[in-house]
Amino acid sequence: MNDVELMEEALKEARKALEAGEVPVGAVVALDGKVVGRGHNEREAKLSIASHAEIEALLSAEKELGRVRLSECTLYVTLEPCLMCAGAIIQSRIHRLVYALDDPKAGAIRSRFHVFDEVTDEGVPLLEIGSKKEESKALLQAFFAKRRE
Repeated sequence: MNDVELMEEALKEARKALEAGEVPVGAVVALDGKVVGRGHNEREAKLSIASHAEIEALLSAEKELGRVRLSECTLYVTLEPCLMCAGAIIQSRIHRLVYALDDPKAGAIRSRFHVFDEVTDEGVPLLEIGSKKEESKALLQAFFAKRRE
């Protein structure tokens, strides 16, 4: 699969979150163009503040690959990761991060906190802003519009 197809897979995960009444963010971890981990927001379902899409996808990939170091993998996510998820991305040693939409409220990559500006011993992943920005934005807008009703 290419980047656009993998971001579409992340969007499928975001739609699952929306259907479940969760903030519609989805993520997939890919290795050599193949999905090895999937996740979407499940904070309410699991009653866990840590159940963000990125964390769920990283845990899924760790289980699938049988290791915690994901240094050859790419993480695709529909929304810019928060501080917690940025830390998990660094700890997992993800090689590359691709996300669709900036998050000016809580984004920790380039919108608000700039976590990857500081190089750590673990290094920081290559960063790319991917496709599917409008689709990701539309899902979030639909969720919050419904919440305000």
